[in-house]
Formats: sequence, structure tokens, C-alpha cells
Amino acid sequence: MLKGLIFDVDETLVYYEGYDHREWYEKWVMPALRERGIELDYETYRKTVTGELPRSYIESFGINHVEFWKIVDGVNLEYRRWMAERGKIRPFPDVDALGELKAMGLRLAAVSNASQECTEFVLNLFDLRKHFEVVYGKDYSNLDGVKPSPYLVEKALKALNLKPREALMIGDSRHDVLAGKRAGMKVVNVTRFDKIEGADYYVSDLRELVGLVRKML
Repeated sequence: MLKGLIFDVDETLVYYEGYDHREWYEKWVMPALRERGIELDYETYRKTVTGELPRSYIESFGINHVEFWKIVDGVNLEYRRWMAERGKIRPFPDVDALGELKAMGLRLAAVSNASQECTEFVLNLFDLRKHFEVVYGKDYSNLDGVKPSPYLVEKALKALNLKPREALMIGDSRHDVLAGKRAGMKVVNVTRFDKIEGADYYVSDLRELVGLVRKML
């Protein structure tokens, strides 16, 4: 019996107009790192984000990895505020479906690889926070627990008191699909940008998700 849904946030519920990962890192993050005497090239950073390298790999450069990610996340929050002021963070037009899903009696959670503050910031920006019983951003006590690790998803399941078979993972990326599958869940890929192999269901947007969920219930 389906009882809950666990959502990814960025690119599933909201998007960032004109965002370029490399440009963001070089223009925003690198200056902040240099101020603290830290040099880290984009390629190495990118690999830690894609999961090719663990988040803790930064330690091999003699950098405390918890401190490093706190600097990055602080910059990310500044960046999100800057983007929000310019109207460049937008919710997808179908996010009102969250209210419908909740009205069906489903329990909702959100999990993100961004920090707790960054995640709460964008959800609050569009009054989406109210739909979720729990929201989890990256956990500084387990930085390698970000998706594709199932850690955050399992944490959300536990908080909702649900078994993996009682919930669906919903996201746009390979990381979301892998995290959900590793947590023993069925996964819905929202194909806003790409179709990710390995998902159990595919929907083009959250309106289509409502239809899928109705059939399941």
C-alpha cells in the first residue's frame, strides 16, 4: 500500500534560470576558497559532486572536508539569495500537485544534496515547505551520505515511519534513481530534462505523477 512520497528538490520542484555549474564554481566558490588559502580545481570538485570521488576526498589535499563543504554551502546560500532577488529561481508550474498529493493522505518528504539551509530557503521561497513533514539536506556528520547513497532517503523513510515498499522516490537525476533503488524503493523519474535508465516509472511532470499515484491507490 502506497503511503508516502520522497521528493528531490532542485530540477524536480524548482529550477535555476541560466545556471551553469562550472561558471558558478569558478565565479562564486573559488574566490571564497582562495580567501581561506584553499585551491581546488573545478574538475576535482565536479567529481566529488557526481560521486566519482567521495565528498571526503578533499582531505587528500590537506583540507578538512567538513569545513570545505560548509564554505561551499555558505556560498551556495548567498548565490541562491542573489538568484532569488533577480527572479531567476522558479518553481515548475506543476508544483501545485504537491497539495493534491498531500490531500490524498500521502506523507511527503524532501531530500536534497544541497545543505539544509539552501534546501529550506528554496522551498520557503515558493511556500512549498508546508507540504513536507520532513526535509533533509546534506548531513555534515555523514557527508558521503548524499545521493546516490541511500542515507538521506532512509533517514526520511525512518522519520515518516514508512517501509521502502510503502513509498516512492521521485526525482530527475541518476543520483535520485540510484538512492531510491539502494533504499529498496520503487522510483519515479520526472523526465523534465532526461530519461534516466533504471527507474520503475516515468512521468513528464507532477500532474502526470498525480495520475500515476491515483492508479496505485
